[in-house]
Amino acid sequence: MASTLALHLAGIETAPDGEPESLMSQDYGPITPLLEDDTVSEVMVNGPNQVYVEHKGQLTLTNVTFPSEEALIRLIRQIAAFVGRRIDDDSPMVDCRLPDGSRVNAVIPPLAVDGSSLTIRKFAKDPFTVQDLINAGTLTAEAAAFLEACVKAHFNVLVSGGTGSGKTTTLNVLSSFIPDNERVVTIEDAAELQLRQPHKVRLEARPARIDGSGRISIRDLVVNALRMRPDRIVIGECRSGEALDMLQAMNTGHDGSLTTIHANTPRDTLSRLETLVLMSGVDLPQRAIREQIASAIHLIVQQARLRDGSRRIINITEILGREGDTITLQDVFHFEETGVDANGKIQGRVTPTGIRPNAITKIYSKKVPISPALAALYPDRRTPDFPVGVRR
Repeated sequence: MASTLALHLAGIETAPDGEPESLMSQDYGPITPLLEDDTVSEVMVNGPNQVYVEHKGQLTLTNVTFPSEEALIRLIRQIAAFVGRRIDDDSPMVDCRLPDGSRVNAVIPPLAVDGSSLTIRKFAKDPFTVQDLINAGTLTAEAAAFLEACVKAHFNVLVSGGTGSGKTTTLNVLSSFIPDNERVVTIEDAAELQLRQPHKVRLEARPARIDGSGRISIRDLVVNALRMRPDRIVIGECRSGEALDMLQAMNTGHDGSLTTIHANTPRDTLSRLETLVLMSGVDLPQRAIREQIASAIHLIVQQARLRDGSRRIINITEILGREGDTITLQDVFHFEETGVDANGKIQGRVTPTGIRPNAITKIYSKKVPISPALAALYPDRRTPDFPVGVRR
């Protein structure tokens, strides 16, 4: 039976005999109203006297404060205890996920010099759909149709971008294109993906205990996932040596895998991927690494948060192969900025570059149903009477 203290930390009021009476929402002290506000996507506490929120893509300083540094640390410790973690002088950082899926990062002194830091990225109750991204201007219907066809044709896709650029949201949307009859294994540091496919297995990495034991890394889970007969492997984020295992999986029969990576341009993405492969500890020559990348990755979706706070897909780029030691890239779609409106919002849209992508030949050869808009943009050149399907 759970202790009264544990039930209290979990927000469960107890009767005199210790049994739970009712389940109440967790109390987060002064920041509770911010977390209950559906228009707020992230709450950032920089010490007891400074609380910022991200509201519609913009960072805003609030008038919310904590009574003291001790009150802030107490809340951080309660959150950590609520999810079975601890934070103290011996372990002054915690990165965890709340039961509703919200992601929490906290750092306390002595690592946090000017007061404890608490960052909560809220979990979307209703996951974004591709139509939501189109309505928001993140991409166009034609670009969305191209990405859908690529996912259904089992292309390996990297979603690249900076912190807070919307990579996970885009990865969620791309994952929604995976057919329901395929087995999907997701691997994440903290589970954020919201796949709706019925046949999925969700794996989450585990940090080390206070004594340093018990750590299960993303790389461990990638290796294990290969033994689970996946049709697709979706990795929340590639950030270390698991990049090598991911590339090898993509090159050995696990086409259609998806992941995200931190990089600012498609070309930077390739350099970043090389660096991550070297972090695996396997001594591979640069030429071999680039050969692995060029044969494994088919498409890079570049995401960015623009200066007005909006999140846009700015490039959809295919990898064509290698010329010597250089991996060749070709933009299929790119974002064209047309101006700024009276409210300071950047105007523009994701438009085709005018180059017929090599990917479209594979899409047609696999007889992947595509939308009429995409068929009009890139007609089938193999046979004039090839039946074009209609997107579901």
